[in-house]
Amino acid sequence: MFDVYLNTRRDLLVVRNGLPIPLPDASGRWHKKKKVASVSENIKLAVQRQGYYLRKLTDFKKR
Repeated sequence: MFDVYLNTRRDLLVVRNGLPIPLPDASGRWHKKKKVASVSENIKLAVQRQGYYLRKLTDFKKR
C-alpha cells in the first residue's frame, strides 16, 4: 500500500506503492525499507493530500 524510504540522515519519506520519489534532487540518497506493517492515519491523510509524506528527523528532535 505504501513505500517507505529512509535517507542517511534518518529522514522519512512515504509514497504510494509504485510511485517514484517526488523529490528529484534527492532521488539518490533514499533507501527503501524492506517491510512496513502499517502507517498512521496522519501519514495516510498526508499522502492522500500531497502524494507523499516527508518528515525530517531534525524537525522531530526540536520538539
